[in-house]
Amino acid sequence: MSEQAPSFRRRDFLKYAGATLTLLVSPVGQAATNILAVRVWPARDYSRVTLEYREPIAFTHQVVKNPERLVVDLEGVEFNSVLQSLPSKISETDPYIKLIRAGRNKPGVVRLVIELKTEIQPQVFMLKPVGEYGHRLVLDLYPTVADDPLLALLEKLEAPAEKSQSKGPQQEPQITRMVTIVLDPGHGGEDPGAIGRGGSQEKNVTLQVARRLKARIDAEPNMRSMLTRDGDFFIPLHQRVQKARRVQADLFVSVHADAFIKPTARGSSVFVLSENGASSSAARWLAQRENAADLIGGVNLDVKDPHLARTLLDLSQTATLNDSLKLGKAVLGELGGVNTLHKPHVEQAGFAVLKAPDIPSILIETAFISNPDEERRLNDDAYQEKMAEAILRGIKGYFAKNPPLAKSKLVRLD
Repeated sequence: MSEQAPSFRRRDFLKYAGATLTLLVSPVGQAATNILAVRVWPARDYSRVTLEYREPIAFTHQVVKNPERLVVDLEGVEFNSVLQSLPSKISETDPYIKLIRAGRNKPGVVRLVIELKTEIQPQVFMLKPVGEYGHRLVLDLYPTVADDPLLALLEKLEAPAEKSQSKGPQQEPQITRMVTIVLDPGHGGEDPGAIGRGGSQEKNVTLQVARRLKARIDAEPNMRSMLTRDGDFFIPLHQRVQKARRVQADLFVSVHADAFIKPTARGSSVFVLSENGASSSAARWLAQRENAADLIGGVNLDVKDPHLARTLLDLSQTATLNDSLKLGKAVLGELGGVNTLHKPHVEQAGFAVLKAPDIPSILIETAFISNPDEERRLNDDAYQEKMAEAILRGIKGYFAKNPPLAKSKLVRLD
């Protein structure tokens, strides 16, 4: 018995020594997580910083004053070349971020210090893997006082009015109602939308077409327009609808570039909302894919928004749907002169972005970006211009038959 004891003690010692060694190396060795990618999306609405990684991580954050900083500690993260590249991703034109510093704070902890240009209200949250993304930590930096889009539009209206008054006595001016059209370039930021075989991203094409359409609308004497996004950043679907309602929009036009599993699919389409199911299986598939944009783009589910729970208003929605169908038909007719139509009629499906209960809303699929021929056309300046012209003709044709109702705000036109 006495001869076996030393052997047992040696095995016992080796077993516990091995366990102790594992505890010592785990925090800085096996448990360390590599950051796979860092992305920065600056915009006037807000700036977003995204960290992507394979395994879930623990983190803490705090806002530090004088000077304004956001400090984020990442636990169990390896300080690698990806994190080292983060400072170089900050643009001088970023409205909120001055610079970012990253480094080891203590064993097993990497600290990010974001120096700010102004006071911000941060939203920091994690996203589970979806699509081609792994786990993501999102840092959204919002201004403490957001811009008022309605005020900006009213200021544009006041300038022409002041100019006409400065001309002196004139004939009685014509009183015309100024109509407001909100243009919604689909996708953006973390959400690229559909991607063509040549690498074209839907979010870029939709913004280009929407900008061209905005320029044409703003050149009309009795029209004004606003973009839900005028840059490469993500906006949740319900916030796109909110922006349209905040400026009391007369129309909402969402611009997209379709994709399908078969590269032979082609043609332009126009969709409106459906309360009673989709008009085709393809329309249902497309609506489900578009509604998944919030998952890919990244929505902070901890922020409770009363508009998310809002149900469609039965009385006003019926009239709005009828107007949406009229608008969609007018636009679709004009698109047929620019591109093949995928379907000869307006389709319906449950698109979340079309759910404003009091604004006629349509979603335009300009072409199939998944079709190589149409992808090339979507990147052609001349085609984009023709598409913008056709949409505007459709809008003007709609208003010619359905004059906008009077509102409290009028504009004088000489």
